Order: sequence, then C-alpha cells, then structure tokens
Amino acid sequence: MTTTQQLNDIDDRFERGSALLRHIGGPDGAAVLDSLADIAPDVGRLTVEFGYGDILARPGLPLRERQLATVGALAALGHAAPQLRWHIDGALNVGATRTEIVEVLIHASVYAGFPAALNGLRVAEEVFAARVDPAEEPAAAVPEGDRFARGSAALTAIDGHAGEQVVASLADIAPDFARYVVEFAFGDIYSRPGLDLRTRELVTIAMCTVLGVAPQLGVHIHGALNVGATRAEIVEVLIQMIGYAGFPAALNGIAVARAVFAER
Repeated sequence: MTTTQQLNDIDDRFERGSALLRHIGGPDGAAVLDSLADIAPDVGRLTVEFGYGDILARPGLPLRERQLATVGALAALGHAAPQLRWHIDGALNVGATRTEIVEVLIHASVYAGFPAALNGLRVAEEVFAARVDPAEEPAAAVPEGDRFARGSAALTAIDGHAGEQVVASLADIAPDFARYVVEFAFGDIYSRPGLDLRTRELVTIAMCTVLGVAPQLGVHIHGALNVGATRAEIVEVLIQMIGYAGFPAALNGIAVARAVFAER
C-alpha cells in the first residue's frame, strides 16, 4: 500500500500526484487525464500536480477521511456526479466501507437537502454494483426511544454550547424549526451508528465550507474539536476544499476556523 511518507519522498509533483491518483483511483485512475488530452491537457496536469501532488498527498489527514470529506462535499454541491462517482470508488479503494459512504450521503440530507442525498445514493448504488468486493450488511437502525431526548443529548455532546445557542436563537421565531433540528439532525441522523462522530464532523465541515454557510461551519468546527478532531485535521479539510469549491470558499472557512480557535 502506498503511504503518505512514500508519496512525500517523491520530489516531482506530477509523479507524486500520479502515484496518489493511481492509489485512489485504481487501474482506471488515470482515465481522467486521458479524457482531457484532446481538449485541455494542462488542466489534467494541474489537477495531478496541485490537487493530488500538493493537496491530497499532505500528511495531516488519513486518505480515508480525505475521501469521505470529498464525497460529502461533492454530494452537497449536487452538480458533480461524475466526480462523485470517481471519489466514492476511491473512498472504497483507500479503506472506507460502503456503510460509511452511505452514511455520509444520508448525512448530506441535513446540510444540502434530500435531493442531494438521494442523487448521491443513486451514484453510490451504481458504484457498488460495478465492484466485485462483497457488500456489507447495512448499519443497524437508530435505537428506538424519544427522538427529542436522544437528539438533545447528541447536540450537547457534539456541538456543546454553540449548538445549544443555535437552537435557543430559534425559540422566538420558529420553535418547530428548533425541534426539527434536534429531532431530525441529531436524533435521527447524528445518532446513526454507521459512522463515527469525528468523521461525521469532518464531513460536515467539508459540506458547510463548499456551501458557504459560515455560521454553521463555526458551530461544527467547535463540534469537531469536541469529538476528537484536531485543529490540524480541521485545517487540512479546509485546505482540501480548495479543489472542490475554490480558494474563496476555503479562505472563508479558514477565517471561521481562526475565530473558533481563538475563542477556545
């Protein structure tokens, strides 16, 4: 298996990026370059050098988390099905499970809506059907019980005071909205067992960054720190979003992270 250290021992950016592209994409990983050869070969080269050789080869975050963050970001954007397909396949190639990928796509319903989640699940279904590795058993359902109580406990454990402030701010204008946040987002989705909370929060940071929702991004940067992510890992996710939403979105995310880190 190619390790981050092995990748970073390769001095040439294109060679380093090509090695990582093959590692993530498998035997057909370079097909993206071939598809650009007749129209924009420089875009292919820049994708390999910058996207893979510079960004994804960085050692601050494991490839599993990087790929799941990318799947979440592309699902949330909702307009990049071919790239989503490639990165779902790539996530499986670097150790993510089908269950984890499905959970990321279900998670997208909270931040990008049900159409984005449903479209992402359709793409995942196509990827899974084309692979030869065995399918896993679906994750167990959320435990039965009071959804509001379960959601309140999850909200406090994950986002702490920042999350509680969001809910409280809705009390005078849309109390039912606040209840839905607690019951659905935290009681139904965050409480699902198929994906650990640290990864959920890193994926949420990716989604909020590409969607440009700064207040919620701040809440979930707090949340990621509360459930075990490090500041360095959060910064890595934000840097990685350059490739999927551009420098302005990533810069805005960095500014939010700076404020959260200073507050803590």
